[in-house]
Amino acid sequence: MSRLRARCPDCRTLTAVAIGPEYECHSCGREFAAGLVRVPRAWGRDGEAMAEAAFLPIPYPETAVIDEATLAEQNAALAADLPDRPLVVGGCCCAHVGAVQGLAARPGGRLGLVWIDAHGDLNTPETSPSGNAWGMPFRMLLDAHAVAAEDSALIGARNLDAAEVELLAERRIDDDLERALADVERVYVAFDLDVLRPGEAGAFFSEPGGPTLAEAEAVLRQVAAAAPLAGIGFTGMRPEPANEAVVTRLAAAVGL
Repeated sequence: MSRLRARCPDCRTLTAVAIGPEYECHSCGREFAAGLVRVPRAWGRDGEAMAEAAFLPIPYPETAVIDEATLAEQNAALAADLPDRPLVVGGCCCAHVGAVQGLAARPGGRLGLVWIDAHGDLNTPETSPSGNAWGMPFRMLLDAHAVAAEDSALIGARNLDAAEVELLAERRIDDDLERALADVERVYVAFDLDVLRPGEAGAFFSEPGGPTLAEAEAVLRQVAAAAPLAGIGFTGMRPEPANEAVVTRLAAAVGL
């Protein structure tokens, strides 16, 4: 499917057409502020249910479904098929890698990254206790220089491995949005639903504490006020109907 044309979530026709970064359905007339990209993969053990959540009926025009045999192929296909302003729905947090790489390669200036997650996702195959790739995507992006450490923030993390704590200190990454977004022209937000307080959403790997949904919305509004939104992705959720409303509320908080 061309990223200029998408399936309308309302009338289900392939008549939603890109007009700049936004979409307008030529059949029912509805307008949308982003194009939806589904990534039904989870790169870790027993991730089938996490991958299934990528097909939740999120109300944005579907521009692509990225389902590749390897993570490298997924990253390349996702980077190539992104709409101008993507709303990515995974799978696991590895869905953000191709999205950020694709956006960073486009014109538009310096890209910031706000990683909102109960975990750091900063391991390598050598430091990971589990060996699951979904614990590594933030580190993949930093090591590939898709974004700079000084243009990155980690929000909501409260279960970090020792190697992740060391890396955060070494590269001076913290939760200071003002610092991370001070010199960027646009920002991508990687949002894992496990950052939310348990009970606020259906998430895998929830941790005690964390923000409420309303508090997370406030953080997203702060991000959107600091820099133009290049894209946002939601991952780590269970395939539960209640999560449709959660994702829709969070997307609305950044103006989508």
